[in-house]
Amino acid sequence: MGKMKENTTITKKDIWRTFWRWWWTCEMSNSYERMQSVAYCYAMMPVLRKLYPDNEDYSEALQRHLTFFNTEGIVGSVILGISVAMEEERVESQGKMPGETIIAVKTALMGPVAGIGDTITWGTVKPLIFTLALTASVKGSILGFFLLFLFVPATVIYGWYLMVMGYKVGKTAFASLLESGWINRIITGAGILGLFMIGALSATTVKLQFAGTYMSAGAEKTFQSIADGLVPGMLPLLAIMAIYMFIKKKGHKFGTIIIATLVIAMSLSFIGIV
Repeated sequence: MGKMKENTTITKKDIWRTFWRWWWTCEMSNSYERMQSVAYCYAMMPVLRKLYPDNEDYSEALQRHLTFFNTEGIVGSVILGISVAMEEERVESQGKMPGETIIAVKTALMGPVAGIGDTITWGTVKPLIFTLALTASVKGSILGFFLLFLFVPATVIYGWYLMVMGYKVGKTAFASLLESGWINRIITGAGILGLFMIGALSATTVKLQFAGTYMSAGAEKTFQSIADGLVPGMLPLLAIMAIYMFIKKKGHKFGTIIIATLVIAMSLSFIGIV
């Protein structure tokens, strides 16, 4: 593979190896003391070995990337790209860039990047793909099963793009991006899209109706028709809002939510309300 920049020793193959090492291990070595530091160091090893042929310098570089680190794994690849660029710059400047600067940049970026990654990867991309899969599955299509796996290539594509971007633009350009306000716009937009998809999924897949009928003007009508006349899909909306309020107040106790939903639905159905 060719070089990523002019007059550089780092090639696309080096960046690719770093990315895959991080992609596979970023959530495998978490500890309360250093979180993702082992995975980060492991991902950086091929590049560091190439930049620092001397064992003493290599050992010092490894220690830099064994410090505490924790962020969202997919979007967090942009920080690795920046670290590679800074390590390369340190070598080219013959050590004029302090190693502490590289650590400081990693520490400063891991929080904001985690917020971006959680919103985009787990709050938007995953719900969107799973919504498509669930919609297909509800209709009886086997395609729904395979759609779930779109999550993998999707995260690889934009994770790799961010890794390369981090390497090419370095710390200065990314800092400017954070200061410009574009990150907040991305987070807000992704959050709105995620909520929109959850709302659409709820409206199309949650089925809940009032039971019973009554006579009006000599014709039999359902209580559900009254509810639809007031607010179409009122019961599904109330059910989703109740679950949302429970999650907001009690946290992500999914087992409790599932059991409570089943018990309440079966009880209301048994007494003939829904």
